[in-house]
Amino acid sequence: MKSFGRWVLWLLLAGAALQLFFVLRVALMVVVNPHSTAFMRSEAWRIAGASLGSEKEGRWSHQWVDYDQISPHLKRAVMASEDAGFVTHGGVDWGAIEAAWKKNEKRQELADKRAEQIERRLAKKPEAAEAAVKAIKPAKVVGGSTITQQLAKNLLLSGERNLLRKGEELLLTLTLEALLSKQRILEIYLNSVEWGEGVFGAEAAAQRYFKKSAAQLSPHEAARLAVMLPSPKFFENRQNSAYLARRTGTIVARMGAVNAP
Repeated sequence: MKSFGRWVLWLLLAGAALQLFFVLRVALMVVVNPHSTAFMRSEAWRIAGASLGSEKEGRWSHQWVDYDQISPHLKRAVMASEDAGFVTHGGVDWGAIEAAWKKNEKRQELADKRAEQIERRLAKKPEAAEAAVKAIKPAKVVGGSTITQQLAKNLLLSGERNLLRKGEELLLTLTLEALLSKQRILEIYLNSVEWGEGVFGAEAAAQRYFKKSAAQLSPHEAARLAVMLPSPKFFENRQNSAYLARRTGTIVARMGAVNAP
């Protein structure tokens, strides 16, 4: 029992030390620009590894620019697309999470219903039924993450998905909100978010897709970049996608109702 108690104590101390590390890192960001995030470093290693033994060198593009060097259109577009309540919530939009949870449940119910229909139709062919059910794509998980949560996810945390990681993400989100201004959070987010294979930050994205600086982006260009954010690598090679064009128009229409910090 004493040995177990010591292990528990060490785990608690390790957890406290990790949280202190997070707090110190975030506090430093008040005055120091983070040159990379945990996700960026992970991607850099992946791209470097993939390019080994290949004649084609992996692409990497990232350049930090100050808040006033990023088009106000992009700030509003990203908020309109990703987190319209960014300036008013405390880092976590509980209403959006509840709505996302209900939507996920509905999607899962539809997937389960589809599986039952297949099993009934192929009741005399169990092997075929099993294969058909496995072929059903899992219900798409729709999240309710805010811009601050997305930053927390990329900044210091790994890509693992479990309850411990979600707890760390929540604590880091609250730490970011407590120590940094909304403007600073948005500035760091726009300078570190992924916009394609090896493309990170607003400046790199503007140069990659429109051959201009982030400060020169038009409302339509800004909205197009914002729409790419949930799946940047997917849309990178689908710039003529009908969905991308349609969704861009929707975000342009919403931008006027959003005020950036």
